[in-house]
Amino acid sequence: MNIWPLRFRDLGCGSLLFADDAGGFFKGTEDFLHRYAFDALTDEDQAFLHEGGHTFQRELDLSYLGFAYRWCARQAPRRQLGYVILVPTLRCNLTCSYCQVSRAPEGARGFDWTEDTLDAVLAFIGGLAAPEIKIEFQGGEPLLRLDLLERVRDFCRQRFGKAEFVVCTNLQAVSAEAWDYLAAPDTFISTSLDGDAVTHQRQRTRSTELTNAFFGNLDRAIEQFGSSKVSALPTIDIERPPAVDEIISSFVDRGLRSIYLRPINHQGFARRGRDPDVGLDRWNAWHAAFIEHLIERNFRTGTILEEYYFSQCLKRVLRAGADEHVDLRNPNFFASDYLVIDHDGVLYPTDEARMQSRIGRIDLSVGHVHHGIDTEKVATLNAASCNNFDPDCIHCPYQPFCGSDLVDDISRYGRIDLPKQATWFCRRHTSLFDKVFELLYRRDEATRFSLSRWADLESWPEHLVREHQ
Repeated sequence: MNIWPLRFRDLGCGSLLFADDAGGFFKGTEDFLHRYAFDALTDEDQAFLHEGGHTFQRELDLSYLGFAYRWCARQAPRRQLGYVILVPTLRCNLTCSYCQVSRAPEGARGFDWTEDTLDAVLAFIGGLAAPEIKIEFQGGEPLLRLDLLERVRDFCRQRFGKAEFVVCTNLQAVSAEAWDYLAAPDTFISTSLDGDAVTHQRQRTRSTELTNAFFGNLDRAIEQFGSSKVSALPTIDIERPPAVDEIISSFVDRGLRSIYLRPINHQGFARRGRDPDVGLDRWNAWHAAFIEHLIERNFRTGTILEEYYFSQCLKRVLRAGADEHVDLRNPNFFASDYLVIDHDGVLYPTDEARMQSRIGRIDLSVGHVHHGIDTEKVATLNAASCNNFDPDCIHCPYQPFCGSDLVDDISRYGRIDLPKQATWFCRRHTSLFDKVFELLYRRDEATRFSLSRWADLESWPEHLVREHQ
């Protein structure tokens, strides 16, 4: 019998987590580790490993092929380019304390698409082979150039069989024409809601008048369009986080059932005066406590509220193909299914890459709408977009579930060859997956109530997680 290599991690109290390359996992003991390491497995050990798909008898037998299939399913496939982030203007009518975009003042000139750039953008989009398109308008504040948004949407509706549009707006100043634009069934709103009004005002609006205007527009959008058309994302300053109950109330009271907690990103203006790893341990502890709070609340109320990114990590562990979020893709191919077109027509593989160029740290652009994608530069970036063979990742049991983010490494450290355990990305995701597996191996009803719903399961199957002595 051949055993696929097992990675392991100490879970404490004499328990270890074991996982193979295809994402098969189980909890075991130090005694089992000793038997595995010294080739002294018992018949019971071998039967357990065989039942879990960790072994095969010979190459290309059914067990071998089954493992190969599961491994392949864990690898994020290349997709057609059909998701384009457009930045028609860098101008903004707010001056948020943590802005990662490096915006331009509302009255500045030279930070909007020209007519020539707009024509090139439409020509670029029109040349895509994908039958469907998703357009995300970012900025700046994109509603400052509603005319450009309208022309893009009109074009895409005619060019593609299906088109969807997301407007990332601060909802500060919404004209009657903008409300009409946002009312379309194929158009969605994404905004920032930093917990309670006090925190939102401190971090973003800076005045009671602007704060009231935002909450008035947010409530109108939800009331008029429904909560399914509006997503609100909080950015948390871990040095001064809002109270957990205040965050939850701000969302639940508005019918929003998914919260995507984000720490301040080390990008754009937000990086000024900040250590790249400041507050990470505090963030990990605060986030874990937030998850515990949700579990208790959900079970007590019988309703479900999720933290979006934790749910994504949970789904990554439990099944292959849950790779909608780019941070958790592996390989994380650049300029594959999504691309960013900046206010000047320059192409970027991610929004964070755009910010690196904006502050003059490094040029990560991959072309221009007038000339197309620089495939040679994309290939250079893609050479480091996979964690399968990283000398640190190959020893980690979380590798099949995790991703990679070389742009974040460049932003924080100016290099991509640091030991993974020293990077913000690895330390954050190690903590996340530690929490996922801690909860998976709990047996209390409250935890399983939330986990099953977060994983889109009707109930908790007993065979979902396995243990071996």
